[in-house]
Amino acid sequence: MTQSDNIVTLTLDDPTQSANTMNALYQKSMGETVARLTAEKADIAGIIITSGKKTFFAGGDLDLLMQVTPAHAEEFQKGLDELNAQLRALETLGKPVVACLNGTALGGGLEIALACHRRIALNNPKAEFGLPEVMLGLLPGGGGVTRTVRMIGIQNALMNVLMQGQRMKPAKAQSTGLIDELVETPEEMFSKAREWIKANPNSQQPWDKPGYKIPGGTPTTPAFAANLPAFPANLRKQLKGAHENYPAPRAIMSAAVEGAQVDFDNARKIEGRYFTQLATGKHAKNMTKAFFFDLQQKINKGAARPDKEKFPEAKTKKVGILGAGMMGAGIAYVSAEVGIEVVLLDRDTESAERGKSYSQKLWEKKVSKGRLTAEKAAEKLALIKATASFDDLAGCDLVIEAVFEDRAVKAEATKKTQAVVPKALFASNTSTLPITGLAEASNDAKNFIGLHFFSPVDKMPLVEIIMGKETGDEALAKAFDYVLQIKKTPIVVNDSRGFFTSRVFGTYCMEGVNMLVEGFNPLSIEQAALQAGMPIGPLAVLDEVSLELTRKVRVQTEKDLAAEGKSLPFDAAAPLIEKMLNEFKRPGKKDGKGFYDYPEGGKKVIWPGLFEAFVKPEKARPSDADFQEMQERILYRQAIESARCYEEGVLRNVPDANIGSIFGIGYAPWTGGVLQYINFIGLKQFVKRSQELAAKHGERFAPPKLLIEMAEKGETFV
Repeated sequence: MTQSDNIVTLTLDDPTQSANTMNALYQKSMGETVARLTAEKADIAGIIITSGKKTFFAGGDLDLLMQVTPAHAEEFQKGLDELNAQLRALETLGKPVVACLNGTALGGGLEIALACHRRIALNNPKAEFGLPEVMLGLLPGGGGVTRTVRMIGIQNALMNVLMQGQRMKPAKAQSTGLIDELVETPEEMFSKAREWIKANPNSQQPWDKPGYKIPGGTPTTPAFAANLPAFPANLRKQLKGAHENYPAPRAIMSAAVEGAQVDFDNARKIEGRYFTQLATGKHAKNMTKAFFFDLQQKINKGAARPDKEKFPEAKTKKVGILGAGMMGAGIAYVSAEVGIEVVLLDRDTESAERGKSYSQKLWEKKVSKGRLTAEKAAEKLALIKATASFDDLAGCDLVIEAVFEDRAVKAEATKKTQAVVPKALFASNTSTLPITGLAEASNDAKNFIGLHFFSPVDKMPLVEIIMGKETGDEALAKAFDYVLQIKKTPIVVNDSRGFFTSRVFGTYCMEGVNMLVEGFNPLSIEQAALQAGMPIGPLAVLDEVSLELTRKVRVQTEKDLAAEGKSLPFDAAAPLIEKMLNEFKRPGKKDGKGFYDYPEGGKKVIWPGLFEAFVKPEKARPSDADFQEMQERILYRQAIESARCYEEGVLRNVPDANIGSIFGIGYAPWTGGVLQYINFIGLKQFVKRSQELAAKHGERFAPPKLLIEMAEKGETFV
């Protein structure tokens, strides 16, 4: 705390952490500071709150939140009330309080700023502002709901700040109403703060002034009340029926609407009770573990990357991409987007140019929306060279093969590439073929790796890095750095047929088909998946992938296993897919007919022929018990296969499994990922239920030995 011209500057700077959080030290320090400010307020002209860190304030103490259980609810609520009482005392001190935001303020950090009378921020392009608690299964419990509702109205607060948990750049935060003023330098920021304090000696929050009304009205305002019933209906629609597994959005909506009907202090109490309810529940712990601890603290910080002292961080300057189809074109786009020079190669220049045009269209769309200048778009497009000549790969430090899923084609592409750039890191974008086998065509298996992208590349956040048996750590370090460079999330797995994501993804699709084999209504199958939390039903996914490709993968797998003296276990789904292809001639979405019909200009609809061909009368309307079991089968089947991958060493760690399943497969986010879902159920209960499902539906549900042993020892996945 420093003072000049009777203006006190409070600097948030936790000496025990690299970022400020609402931990016990913060709570103690803020309590003492507010008490002193209250005692000495007669001598104070105003208060500036800023930070001694690169960021302003990171938010709540998530380590603490992970430990809170329902048994701690009362104690936790008291602590929360104390935190909020401190901020309330600050904003009702009768002195102007200005937040000088020198960097990112998310969650609890922004809530501190919202309790100030004015917010001035540095116009730093790297800074982010917002209340992203919903992404962790929580709501803003430090007055975030209560204050944003009163600042910008119920609807704006819900749609633009709270329900989606948007992270906003400075200009967006200002236009939304969270930031009052943007400045270019720290000196200007503090100067503006002092000027404002001197010009507003008797500051109050708007909602503390007599006669204040919430913008847009309250639930008792006739115009607003007429639209209110649509709010929960829209939420249910957005969550695709999985609302029971996502309590946070509903709690946020309830806190906003209920809080708008009472005074500020009671609204804050309502918000706090909803927060405690969420914080002590399992859903928030699942999502916090996945999206904070697994993703941010481990994966994005390079826990799976080889040591940086031995293998210093490498920046890819020029990447060659073999194949200008959807995958290759997408990889070219994300590479050029971050300034990497790209050589996009296909069998002829026309095909390569067509792949390049994919990037051109995406940038033109950004230009039309004002998100990119025409000059910048032209600069990015100029980074991509479309060609049919392997000689143009000269100078590439990374080459990514994204050609047809055929070993011979891939081997030829590998040899032609290495004739030009023998020492460049070579990566295959294969989704199923083992990397070790593909590396046999390489002149250096240590420098051969898998980079499995997901379609569409420009939207999907994950890249699965696959280590062949001979892939070296230097190759992994370079590949890992490239994935982060293109702003994707890397997971690292060991080689196997289908690796991790494709292998588990296949079990999801086939379980849906198995239900159809059993005679269940296809509409019920798709709805069960959606209500379990999957983004799209298994039958719709298979149409997207194409049933023809599914058959090709199965046939190739059968051949590979036969060469090893093994056979593929019988799956009742396979004959049904053969029937769809051979008898009904319905290969999938690309041909306009699969499990769904795709009318031109209209929405897809389940093909009526499925009901006649496969649905049994007694299962046309599944009982509640059957429907619940269908949801379980969808989640259990993928979790069991993931546990097998972990047991076999395909999965190298738990965070990669959890984030890989959510980002790559679309596994229900509320679970925290495939292995966290097993923790959520409890190892003993999961094993017991798996054995019951195996007895009823087949060995594919049998829990692997690892799970049984972990259950016996009382262990969990960490």
